[in-house]
Parts: sequence; structure tokens; C-alpha cells
Amino acid sequence: LSTGEILRDIMEEKNDFSNKLKKIMSSGDLVSDDILNKIISQKLLTNECLKGFVLDGYPRTVSQSIFLNNFFQKNNIDLNLIINFNLDFKIIKKRIINRSRIEKRTDDSVKVIENRLSKYSDETKPLLSLYFTQHPKIYFNINADQEIEKIQKDIENLIENGNF
Repeated sequence: LSTGEILRDIMEEKNDFSNKLKKIMSSGDLVSDDILNKIISQKLLTNECLKGFVLDGYPRTVSQSIFLNNFFQKNNIDLNLIINFNLDFKIIKKRIINRSRIEKRTDDSVKVIENRLSKYSDETKPLLSLYFTQHPKIYFNINADQEIEKIQKDIENLIENGNF
């Protein structure tokens, strides 16, 4: 479940809520925890997630993490694997700018990217030590400063070998 993709799909709906999301995302701000928690919890209870799922871009804040942990407990869902992709901010900027050119995304301006990276440092990065401390046996770092195919292979190896 890619939160970015889910939110972009919602923005296509052309209503007050989608306009609100568009304004938030085009500035590079993060969508509120309440909104994301509601969207993700609804998606996790659908049939498409019964056999498993991957969360991409969620949780991004300590508050979202607490909500997710409580949601998992309440719904008897196990957390099986946590992957942190390590990547230098300069490379992130370059990749997002390239993505913007290819996908024609208006939410990928340099100003927006810098705002997102700042929010990441302030709000998301603290989750790394929290998750590592809480789940050291299933927490893995992957060097994302490699070709996409190599990153994908590293992920496949983790899953196939069950080294968690």
C-alpha cells in the first residue's frame, strides 16, 4: 500500500477532500496523521490485504506508528519485516527530479522536495531507532544507493531466505 499512490488516486476524485489533499501535498507538507490513519486502516481491512501487504510511506510519524501498533494488536496482525532504505539526500533529490520529468508530477519541485526531506528528518527519522529497538530481529537496512534491480534483489533475498 503506497500512501502516495493512494493519496494521488483520491486527488483524482475532484471533491473538497481531494482539493484539500492537493493543497497539502503540493506544498510538500505531510497529510495529517488522522487522515492517513483512517485511510490506511480502511485499506488494511479490505480483502486485498488478507494474505499480506507492504506499507510504503507509512508510518511517517511516531503518532502514526502508535496508531498502527494498536491497530495491528486489535486486529491480530503480525509485523513480519521492517526495511529502511538508506540513501543520501542529494541522491533522493536527483531521483525525485528525474521521476518528476518522467511522470510529469507537479508535486516534485525542488522546494517541495526540500520541505519533504526536512519533514523526514524531523518527523520520520526518529522512527528508525524506535522500530530498531522494538523489533531488532525483523529490522533491516538496505543500501538504496544502488541500481533499482540490486535493491529489488536485496529485498527478495530477505524475503526468500527468511532471515528475519
